[in-house]
Amino acid sequence: MSVLEVSDLSIRFGGLQALQDLTLTVNEFEIVGLIGPNGAGKTTAFNCITGFYKPDTGKVVYRGQDVTRTPPHKKAAMGFGRTFQNVGMVKSSTVLDNLKTAQHARVQYDVVTGLLGGGRVAAEERALEAKADAILELLGLTEFRHLRVGGLSYGTLKLLELGCALATEPDVLLLDEPSSGMGPEESHELGERLIELRKAFGLTMLLIEHHVPLVLSVCDHIYVLNFGRLLAEGKPSVIQTHPEVVAAYLGGEAPEELAATAETPEEAALDEATHPVAAKKAPAKKAPAKKAAAPRKKASS
Repeated sequence: MSVLEVSDLSIRFGGLQALQDLTLTVNEFEIVGLIGPNGAGKTTAFNCITGFYKPDTGKVVYRGQDVTRTPPHKKAAMGFGRTFQNVGMVKSSTVLDNLKTAQHARVQYDVVTGLLGGGRVAAEERALEAKADAILELLGLTEFRHLRVGGLSYGTLKLLELGCALATEPDVLLLDEPSSGMGPEESHELGERLIELRKAFGLTMLLIEHHVPLVLSVCDHIYVLNFGRLLAEGKPSVIQTHPEVVAAYLGGEAPEELAATAETPEEAALDEATHPVAAKKAPAKKAPAKKAAAPRKKASS
């Protein structure tokens, strides 16, 4: 079943065409990568999907419902969780307080009741704190519980931001460069955590990431943007050797005849072993003969 479908999404800022006819699908329990050079339009796509930008054309469909014009706070209540390229937590508050604040949509008492206090408020506060502590333990951040956010390293902040997104109880999680500020070993650990989180919480994820080894190790399917357009899509084993993708990252031009790269049986077996979720849902695909692969078929309900 498709959790998130983006169809022909386009947006222009003055004379700049930031996105042009972007189409992608994220199926149930998949981790899907969205990669591309700086300025390719990846964060703009996230902003359109989550409601911070209103696209000029195209649709965003969440579990069969058109949510293209739905504002961000309503999408958050529906099950959209998101992290940002630039960390946006309350720097003067503690780690614990930020995780409690992230759960505000789930709080049952109103403002007046919260100001007056009482047994009901105290009980809910204890529940919020217990959930925050569980997330801290899950992410290995318990030691930072009472520290102010402003004094933490950038890599720790990115991990904490992931925790705040989890605190909203998301159905689909959109991660914008979650490994930013992390070293290779930390990025590897993050990849393992993402796979564990998918299994533990039944999450579906869309991931923007520049650390290519992380993308190749965790993603079931990858879309590549360049200058606001979809350049290629496919399984990790196809994308990492796609000549036009390599050209987009390194500069230069790829010979047209090399665009007919096909997935070998060995690569298909490797994909099935490392990405069983996607492998069970769809047969192996061939890489495109032109610039972009044919759009994926929607998974049957």
